[in-house]
Amino acid sequence: MTFRPIGPRAVAVLIASLCAATTGSVRAAAQDLGTEAQRESGKRLYLKYCSQCHGEQGDGEGHATSHLYPRPRDFTTGKYKVRTTPTGSLPTHQDLVNIIRRGMPYTSMPAWPNLSDRQLSDLAYYIKGFSPDFANPEYVPEAVPLPGAPRASDESVELGRKLYVESGCVRCHGTLGRGDGPSAPTLIDDWGHAIRAADLSQSWTFRGGSSREDIFRTMSTGFNGTPMPGFVDALTPEQRWAITDFIVSLSGSSGPGYTNLVVARHVQDPIDLERGVANFEFAPVARFPIVGQVMEPGREFHPSATSVMVQAIYDSQSIALLVRWHDMSAQTTGNAGPSLPVPPEEEEWAPGAAGAAADESGGASPEESLWGEEEAAPGAAGQAEESIWDEEDAAPAVPASEFSDAVAIQLPSQLATGPRKPYFIFGDAQNSVDLWFFDLARADPLQFTGKGSADIALNDTGDITGVASYDEGEWAVIFKRPLRGASGVSFSPGGFVPIAFSVWDGFSRERGNRRGLSLWYSLYVEPAVVPSAVGPMITTALVILAIELVVIGWVRRRYGAHAGREQSQQPATSV
Repeated sequence: MTFRPIGPRAVAVLIASLCAATTGSVRAAAQDLGTEAQRESGKRLYLKYCSQCHGEQGDGEGHATSHLYPRPRDFTTGKYKVRTTPTGSLPTHQDLVNIIRRGMPYTSMPAWPNLSDRQLSDLAYYIKGFSPDFANPEYVPEAVPLPGAPRASDESVELGRKLYVESGCVRCHGTLGRGDGPSAPTLIDDWGHAIRAADLSQSWTFRGGSSREDIFRTMSTGFNGTPMPGFVDALTPEQRWAITDFIVSLSGSSGPGYTNLVVARHVQDPIDLERGVANFEFAPVARFPIVGQVMEPGREFHPSATSVMVQAIYDSQSIALLVRWHDMSAQTTGNAGPSLPVPPEEEEWAPGAAGAAADESGGASPEESLWGEEEAAPGAAGQAEESIWDEEDAAPAVPASEFSDAVAIQLPSQLATGPRKPYFIFGDAQNSVDLWFFDLARADPLQFTGKGSADIALNDTGDITGVASYDEGEWAVIFKRPLRGASGVSFSPGGFVPIAFSVWDGFSRERGNRRGLSLWYSLYVEPAVVPSAVGPMITTALVILAIELVVIGWVRRRYGAHAGREQSQQPATSV
């Protein structure tokens, strides 16, 4: 075979062909930015639904931003948390669509299920336009492999427990996953905003979803811009599924199971505060949601506590309530009070650099869960991982807060004869409330009377006693009071009493009106001996049966007597 030399014209054609092929491959790999019509449609939706928080320029500086924790996404950075792509990568178009549709639980980012698929897609196209990275063909996102979920087992949970410690998860999330690890109070994102490690024992609060598949995805891809790394290269799929199964086991349920009633159960033995939570072994648990106090000055838009778990018991003399909630750290120095003032500027304060936050607050200001909102620049997450997971680094010391943790139970001062209750924020002038308040830097609770946030007076009758303990990220606080106290409502078997709760996190500088609180719910004092329904049912059935038998017997006798008379009156016939 002979080869003919290539002439200059052929060389030029070959070079042009190679250039065309290269250009074609770049174009094929270019990002999908949608059409002008799709982006214009998305703009209209964005200005209507999104700009108030994320800003008209997509920079996260909307009108509501100063009140929102976690802060709204800054779309200009191109940094997103909930993705199917590797750490530091842009999200796929479908990732954006999914997170808009589903929203971010326990943040100000709502779900948008009423938007059509087309509207969601148009909105995602418009959001992409805020960051030039989406137009760069070098940043085309590619999803990581996410294999299907294998069957969970006791063995995988136990392996996950071991890997959870070995992989460093425990340093932020704590032994029981309550977000109370030694590094938790010091966590910041790439912008210097303080953030909170996720409470893994409350999966319903996970920003990226609580299913096994959602948790596995987060274990694989991480959260850009936070110390939460992706483990797709560090752990095998089997190991990541094992940690996922362990995290699922920490919640113990698929949801919070919120209720509107706590039942006080009768106990035979006198309530002994020294026995602590053991007193409540057989009392049913009620969980109530905690929301931010946003109605009156001193507002707290995103309190650290999302719920309280309550149990109640009573003996022949007293009633006791156990209130539990998860807290990243126990603040047992400083002070707390239901009427401590909050400066107006602090209500507007949005955390900036970590140093500024520490200077102003005496500690980092908690802003968001690691399963939530903030994101990182490509490449920055790796730097954050080194400082968090390096075994040589000790967790930085956290300055003690000026304010202590606290909790309060709120009851009407008097039971109303109608349905009206006092104003749920510390009562009102016409209907006062009885506050059982426990500053957890003190040894004993106090009692206050509230006629509104501006009128709270100490009314310490000495009736309220209690104990408090903090262990593995959970406060357990017990209040005890006579069934018939010197003031306040009396508790009677079979009766209902309105009840509400407030929680203050000293680490977040919560005090006074700056707190988490609940609405009014009900406390039911269960009778000491609950009548069984079986006995009355059997008795009623026997009575009914006896009546039926009597009726049937009477009918038969009447019928038999009547038939006999008719037969005797008939004439005899001869054969």
